[in-house]
Amino acid sequence: MSARTTGLVARSCTALLAAGLIAAVTAPPAAAVPEYTTAESGNPFVDGWYADPDVAVYDDTYWVFPTTSRAYREQTELDAFSSRDLVHWTKHSDVLTTEDVSWAEYAVWAPAPVERNGKYYLYFAANDIQSDAALGGIGVAVSDRPEGPYKDAIGRPLIAQFHNGAQPIDQDVFIDDDGQAYMYYGGWGHANVVKLNPDMTSLGTFPDGSTYKEITPADYVEGPQMFKRGGKYYLMWSEGGWTGPDYSVSYAIADSPTGPFTKLDKVLAQDPAVAKGSGHNSVINVPGTDVWYIVYHRRPLSETDGNHRQLAYDRMYFNPDGTIRRIQMKVRDDFADGNALGWKTYGGAWTASGGAYRAGSSAGGKALLDTNFADVTQEADVTVSARGGDAGLTFRVTAPAVGTDSYRGYYAGIGADGKVVLGRVDNSWTPLRTVRLPIAPGSTHKLRVTAVGSAIEVYVDDMLTPKISVTDATFTSGANGVRVFNTPATFDNVAVGPAT
Repeated sequence: MSARTTGLVARSCTALLAAGLIAAVTAPPAAAVPEYTTAESGNPFVDGWYADPDVAVYDDTYWVFPTTSRAYREQTELDAFSSRDLVHWTKHSDVLTTEDVSWAEYAVWAPAPVERNGKYYLYFAANDIQSDAALGGIGVAVSDRPEGPYKDAIGRPLIAQFHNGAQPIDQDVFIDDDGQAYMYYGGWGHANVVKLNPDMTSLGTFPDGSTYKEITPADYVEGPQMFKRGGKYYLMWSEGGWTGPDYSVSYAIADSPTGPFTKLDKVLAQDPAVAKGSGHNSVINVPGTDVWYIVYHRRPLSETDGNHRQLAYDRMYFNPDGTIRRIQMKVRDDFADGNALGWKTYGGAWTASGGAYRAGSSAGGKALLDTNFADVTQEADVTVSARGGDAGLTFRVTAPAVGTDSYRGYYAGIGADGKVVLGRVDNSWTPLRTVRLPIAPGSTHKLRVTAVGSAIEVYVDDMLTPKISVTDATFTSGANGVRVFNTPATFDNVAVGPAT
């Protein structure tokens, strides 16, 4: 896996397998081998503005260490998050702060965690130096515990100057099968690799006597990430501008940890229907499996503040020849994590509990995701509690506000008085079609909508034959969500994606 991976897996593979057997008795199977299509309990997977995530697996626990994404001079501390199942996350605040590093003042970025010889190391960049005359660069902190607190290990930057044009930021640490540790780093369009000595706090040299070896691939900007799979070395990096929609991730494969690295493809990029500014990634490999995830930051579509970045992960798949398939940012939420991060409500009372999203009765309360799909398939499991009202899916929504029909878009719902309804909303309700269907209070039904151009179809339970088919070209794209009308309701297993 990334940055810590091979050394971690080599050190603890047998122990992890044993722990997996124990976990199979004492915890849900997913806690031992998480295998999902994406963050199925919703992206972002933790609350708050964060960026530049790097990861580690310590024993049976997954760790994510991100940059705290705030205004420049307010980036003075680092948090961490841990999980045994990649669903339920525990926040560990202030694992490292500038108070623990005498030379660091601000711009504490891109923490990179690794364990060796019973010690936990956290590499970080600070002060965003613009020249060799400034104090700052890449430092290293150490702790006896994964959650810290971490303290400066050497009292000065480990790398304090520009080498080969690379700004000393965005470090990533990788331990190879032979025990040799490498650090990959660099901003300003240049990437270097250095060797770390066994003490993990000093730099070694390459056979030619050099310390800094440039490995910059085409289009490289920042954020290198190294992992190993099938005996091959994968270097990933970020391209484009970090505040722009062109921020993205590309990769190369080499036979050596020092390259050469030739760009193969861009594998993660903005999806104008889901999120923008996706980049600066790390990689999780579930130990003992070939299950891989890409962990990265992205910016919600409606956000314009460059620092408003969130943590997300999606499944990463490989082709038979070892190349990486292009990654699709999926939209899922099964609410198993007990929260509704990424949702915004407009009226009504909404809670995420018991593995579902629950709404009290209201005259049109709705909850929306920050998406913008045109042709779309959207579905959810819907439980309507009371007769006389209905609940269901909203799609192609714009201009939402609090109020019964205060938005523009479409709504498809089911009612416990035995109906399926589809309508158009433009701050007033226009019914498009209603059909009768046996639906009892408290019963759960899978509701699906597929909209392609002007063709809209509504499915209930039977996903092969639509219950409603209409043609309406009034609204062409917008957000997706759920809605209630004069009934309590429960929603689960929400999924939104390109039309299928």
